[in-house]
Parts: sequence; structure tokens; C-alpha cells
Amino acid sequence: MSVLLAAGSPKALWFATRGAGTVAFLLLSANVVLGIAGVQRVRSRKAPRFLLAGLHRNLTMLALALLAVHIGTAVADTYAPIRLKDAVVPFVSAYRPIWLGLGALAFDLLLAVTITSLVRARIGFRRWKLLHWLAYAVWPVALVHALGTGSDARLGWLQLVAITATLAVLAAVLVRIGLAPGSSRVRVTVAATVVAVPIAVGAWYTSGPARRGWAARSGTPAALVAPRQIARRPPARSAPPSLPRAPFTTRFAGRLRESSTGNGLTLVDIRGTTRGAAAGRLWIRLQGIPSGGGVALTASGASYGPPTWPDAYVGDITALDGTRLALSLRGHDGRLRLLVDLAIDQTTGKVTGIVRAEPRSEQSE
Repeated sequence: MSVLLAAGSPKALWFATRGAGTVAFLLLSANVVLGIAGVQRVRSRKAPRFLLAGLHRNLTMLALALLAVHIGTAVADTYAPIRLKDAVVPFVSAYRPIWLGLGALAFDLLLAVTITSLVRARIGFRRWKLLHWLAYAVWPVALVHALGTGSDARLGWLQLVAITATLAVLAAVLVRIGLAPGSSRVRVTVAATVVAVPIAVGAWYTSGPARRGWAARSGTPAALVAPRQIARRPPARSAPPSLPRAPFTTRFAGRLRESSTGNGLTLVDIRGTTRGAAAGRLWIRLQGIPSGGGVALTASGASYGPPTWPDAYVGDITALDGTRLALSLRGHDGRLRLLVDLAIDQTTGKVTGIVRAEPRSEQSE
């Protein structure tokens, strides 16, 4: 039973996945606008058509390279159970199957467009042009994938990226429709259909990814959602806790249980009681990747309170060094910082230790 907890967590892969995916989406958006400009034969002395075509081609290759980084880092980061197969075969993933599947579909479509462009002389211009229309389908699929799968869907910067890209692509498409030959009735109908797409996506976003609890509803495995829910659960407010005012020191005794989530992650659950004037119940739960005989932390949750109110304070682990932990907890009367120094019997799972409480003001957060 591995009980040593390695300090730190593998955040680099997570940031690389997010960054590469976001930049790839921006490049794809710019490429759609350039593609529409190419259809309209946009040219000038400073920017002739062949230059736009070259830029269009190079942006596509750069977007594919960033998508390779996006996929590679997502697969390498074992926090989420994403396999290489899930990145290329749509809707087979155990992790957010629909929304991750849309990303796989967008990648496959973009790859098909790129390959057929390279062999355009062999397949003929008409076939190539028909297949090239897939490029316009890639963009809305990629947008829904980003909003449905990404961990930043509720953050302002990603909302700004999505809105800006949507307005740019929508404006280009509407200009293209306005300049196209044909009856005005047909163009108005097509334009209304095009405008309806971002409106539908926006309505879905506000009722889905923009709301709390989307991680569970989107298909995230319960083992990945539970640790976050512990940290975000609001404390009860029915009665004040009977714990003494910090600072105080008390002894801890409890049990450790360790299990596997089935996707390469380890769950460590520590439950026990504190004694004396600070009698209470302490629960520490962490999730991580097995590393060097220990566990590299990826998610955590904690709660502490008197026996009659065990979740008077809730929060998570903020520092980890072997079997020494720092917990940041929040209750109705402020914040509490616990320094926990544990001794673990690897044979029986028995846990003992010292818990030191420090007051923590709202301004210190």
C-alpha cells in the first residue's frame, strides 16, 4: 500500500493542452475567414491572391501541428482517462464522450481536408472542392468541443475568444452570402440559417457549460468529479461549530483507505477524529497519479468539524510534503488553516498524528 504523497502535481501538461487547443481554434477561425476571402477573390498589390492562398495553407499546417500537441498532451496527462484512440475515433471515450467526440470529429475532418488538398491534382478539382466544404463544418464542431470539453468554459477569457471568433466568422460568411449570385429570397434564407447556428450554440452554452455541475452532466467519470465537489460544497449554516478558536493543537487517530479508479489514478481516503477540547471529525481525500512510490496530487477535498457537524469547515489541500499536509478550509465564521502531520502504518492502514489549527482571515485568500 503506497501512502507517501509526492509534492506538486503535473500541471504542465494540463496548461499545454489548454494553450495548444485555444491557439489551434484561433488559427482555425482565421483560416475560415481567409478561406471565404479566397472564394471572393480578395486581392491587392500588397496582398495578391497567391499570398492569401499560401497563408491559408500555412495556417492549416500550423493548426494541425498545434492539434497534435493538444492531443498528445491530453493523452499524456493521465488525470483524465483519454486514450489516443479517443482523439481520432469519435464518441468512444469514457471521458465526456459526446464533447470529446466532437473534437475527434473536427480533427478527422480537418485532416481529410488537408490530405485531399495535397493530392488535389490526382482526385480532380470538383471532388476536391466538394471535400473542401468540410472545412466550414470543422469550425462550429470545434467551437462546441471547446465549450463542452474544456475546463475553462466558464472563464471570461475563453468566452471572449469564443465570441470574437464567432463574430469574425459570422461576418465573413454573411458578406460572402450578400455578394453571392442568386435570388435575394434564397440569400436571406441562407443568412437566417447561418445566424441561427451561433444563437443555438449560445443557448446551449448558457444552459449547459456556463452552469455549475456541467462536469458531471457532460460525462466526466464520477471519480474525477467527487474530489472537486468536496472542496466546493458550501458549509452548513444551521448552528455555530463547537470547535475552539484557533490556534489550537490536537491529536488525530483514524484509518486510511486506498483504491484505484480504474483509469490509472489512485484515491486516498483518510477519516478519523481529533481529541480533547478540539474533539471533531477530520476527512481528507486526495486523488493522484502513482509516482515514485507515492501519489502526485491532481485533486483533493477535506472537511473538519465537531462530531455533530463534521463538515462545518470544507476545503482542500494547499500544500503537500510526504505525509505532511496543509489544508485550507472555510466555514460560516471565516477560514481555518490546518497543518496535519501524519504517521501511517502501512500494514494495518492505521493513521495517527498531530493537527495544528491556525486562523486565516478572509483577506488572506
